Amino acid sequence: MKIGIIREGKTPPDSRVPLTPKQCAYLIKEKNIDITVQPSPKRCFPDENYLGLGIPMSEDLSDCDVLMGVKEVPIDQLKSDKTYFFFSHTIKEQSYNRNLLQAIVEKNIRLIDYEVLTNDKGQRLIAFGKFAGMVGAHNGIMTYGTRTGLYTLKRMKDCLDYEEATFIYKKLQLPAIRIVLTGSGRVGKGAALVLDDMGIQKVSPEDYLNKTFDHAIYTQLNGDSYAQRKDGSPFDKKTFYGQPGLFESCFGPYARSSDIMINGIYWDNDAPAFFSLKDMRSPDFSIKVIADVTCDIAPISSIPSTLKASTIANPVFGFNPETEQEDLPYQDKVVDMMTIDNLPNELPRDASKAFGEQFINDILDELLNENSDVIKRASVTENGDLGSHFEYMRNYLNGQ
Repeated sequence: MKIGIIREGKTPPDSRVPLTPKQCAYLIKEKNIDITVQPSPKRCFPDENYLGLGIPMSEDLSDCDVLMGVKEVPIDQLKSDKTYFFFSHTIKEQSYNRNLLQAIVEKNIRLIDYEVLTNDKGQRLIAFGKFAGMVGAHNGIMTYGTRTGLYTLKRMKDCLDYEEATFIYKKLQLPAIRIVLTGSGRVGKGAALVLDDMGIQKVSPEDYLNKTFDHAIYTQLNGDSYAQRKDGSPFDKKTFYGQPGLFESCFGPYARSSDIMINGIYWDNDAPAFFSLKDMRSPDFSIKVIADVTCDIAPISSIPSTLKASTIANPVFGFNPETEQEDLPYQDKVVDMMTIDNLPNELPRDASKAFGEQFINDILDELLNENSDVIKRASVTENGDLGSHFEYMRNYLNGQ
């Protein structure tokens, strides 16, 4: 097997890599796997780092069996009859990537989407989620400081790595802000790590709603704190994830008592949104900053004000609840929205190293196994058609 590391082609550019130079060198030497890297001026690890370890570089990857990237590959850069690894953002039937999926099928590409590489229990094996949560939390706190002028926080992208950020946190003096964090998976844990390292006290949902504090606090919510059965039956986690349409939001008390919301859930299209646009117009809606790490785009979204994905270059936009339109940020009349959809790219070196380790430890042997169920479950397309686990996308593929 020969693996090619492709140059990221999506705009805005992403500087992460699926395998670092040291990881490529390890695979070549210890696993006897051929690897060729396509040159790129935009990676967090420059070409010289790969060349310095003796890793071949070539513009032409036509002799590679497997091509690995991070973000979606532009249609005009896809190579026919190859196996690709990347985050396709198609498995929720996202309308903006329908043409990409159609081109992948037409070109007889086997697309293995990192997002659906799971074990037998359905647990993801590889993800950037922890780093998305870390940067999302950082940016949410940063945005509130910019909005209020009460403190300043250096951009995560301007730090060499997370270690530098933690030195900054030790000197950070925060006011008595209240932060609600949703989700307890990789994203939620990454966000909680940053809030803890900032010295923000974590309190239970009950204390968050019922007690007063004179310092910065946050609470972390699971599904049973923000959703309830429509029929009044007790909350059941299995039912919530299996039949989310049976539930409605009960997030209201947190929307009325929070300054910042950090959204780190995995949202199902049938699940309830946290609140409505009408709720956001209520005088007692107190959230001023939303860091939406989940970043599902409205109207099919958990946050109705996530009108678009923002960018690392322009991380924040304002949402005006009265007009229901985008507005200038940092105004009293708007909610400031931080909705970057490639957050780990603000910590590219740390994120790439961790991602590559997951690939080597949990995915590589599966890739080398022709009968791997892990690879089968993650093959969105193969043999010029949808993979067997993705038949539900048939109408989406056909443009219906």
